[in-house]
Amino acid sequence: MTIHWCGTGLSAAPGLRRLIEGGHKVVVWNRTVEKAREVVGDLTQDIRPYAPDTLRAALQPGDLAVSMLPADQHVPIALACLDAGAHFVSSSYIAPEMKALDQAFRDKGLVSLNEIGLDPGIDHLMAHDLVARYRASPAYDAQNVLSFTSYCGGVPKVANAFRYKFSWAPAGVLKALRSPSRSLRNFSELRVTRPWEAITSYDAPLPQAESFEVYPNRDSYPFMADYRFDPAWNVRDFVRGTIRLNGWAEAWKDVFATVESLEGAPAAEVDARLTEMANGFLKDNSYADGEPDRVVLFVSLKAEKDGKPVYHETWAMDAWGDVRGTAMARLVSIPVSLGVEAVLARAVPVGVQPAPHDQGLITKWLQEVTRLAQYLQRIDHLA
Repeated sequence: MTIHWCGTGLSAAPGLRRLIEGGHKVVVWNRTVEKAREVVGDLTQDIRPYAPDTLRAALQPGDLAVSMLPADQHVPIALACLDAGAHFVSSSYIAPEMKALDQAFRDKGLVSLNEIGLDPGIDHLMAHDLVARYRASPAYDAQNVLSFTSYCGGVPKVANAFRYKFSWAPAGVLKALRSPSRSLRNFSELRVTRPWEAITSYDAPLPQAESFEVYPNRDSYPFMADYRFDPAWNVRDFVRGTIRLNGWAEAWKDVFATVESLEGAPAAEVDARLTEMANGFLKDNSYADGEPDRVVLFVSLKAEKDGKPVYHETWAMDAWGDVRGTAMARLVSIPVSLGVEAVLARAVPVGVQPAPHDQGLITKWLQEVTRLAQYLQRIDHLA
C-alpha cells in the first residue's frame, strides 16, 4: 500500500514530511525533481518526475494518490486511481467533474476525499462541530432564526501599506476578484459580481480585539446541505467568505478599478494584463525569507428566539509562521496528511466527498490544529 504524493509546492511540505516520518511508504512525484529533493530529500530518495502516464503505470490496487498539483490535474489523477483501484485525496474544492465520479468510486469501494486542507477543510470541520453542538443543545428549536458566517484568509503578520503580501504568484488572487459569489443576507439571496462591492467589517473574537474587512466568495448555498442544515430551518444569514486586514479595500482601489476595466475584454488581453499586474505585485509585496505569514479563520453559528440569542458559538483561529515554517503550509498540508491516514484506515466512507462529518475524526483533527495554530478556541458568547 503506497502513498503517491504529487506536488511539493509551498503548501505541501509539512504534511508530506509528516507521512514519511510516520513510517508510511511514500513515493514523491514532482514536475521538478530537484525542487522536491530540497523539500524531502533528507527523508527519502524515492522522488520521481511527475507525468500523468508514469503515475498511472505506477498505481497499484489499494494505493492512494494525493494531488497537491494545480486543479486541472485532480480529475485526471482521480481517473487514474479509478482505473488502478486506488484512493484519491486533495485539498481542493470538489469540481463538477470530480463530483460526477462519485458513483464510479462507490462502485469500486474507493474514496475520493477532497476539501481537506485549510479553507476548504478546517473550516468545514468547525462548521460540522458547531451544527452538531447546536442540534444537541437545550436551545435547539426548529423555529429559531439562524445566522452562520465563515471567514478565512491569509494576511501579513506585519502589515504593509498594500495590506497584503504574496507567497506565490498572485495571479490567482487577482482572478478571484473577477469571480461572482452567492450568499444569504437578511433572509435574501445576495449575488455579487465584484467582491469589493460587498465588503463589510468583522469584529474578531480574539484575545486582543481586532477588526477585519470581509466579503463573500464562491457560492455559499450548497454548503447549507453539506453542513446539514435542515431545509426547514429559518436561516437569516449564511455566508462563507474571505477576510482581509483593515484598510485593504482602500489600498486596493486602483486594483479594483483595473479589474473592472477589463470586463468584456478578450480573454487573452485579460490574462496578459493580470499577469503583468501580478508580476509587479510579487516584486513589491512578497514575503521576505523567514518573514512570518498569518492565517485567521472564524466560523460562527448563532440561533435567536424572539429576537434574543439562545445559542452563539464561534471557532476562532489565529496562526502565524514560526520555526516550523509558514502557517499556510502547516494548515493546508497536515490536514491532508490526516485525511490520507483516515482513508487508509477505512475511517472515511467510499465515494467522492468533502471533509468528514464523523465527530471522532473532527475532534481528533481539531486537536491537531491546536498544535498547528498559536490560538484556537471555541468561544461560547453566551457563557
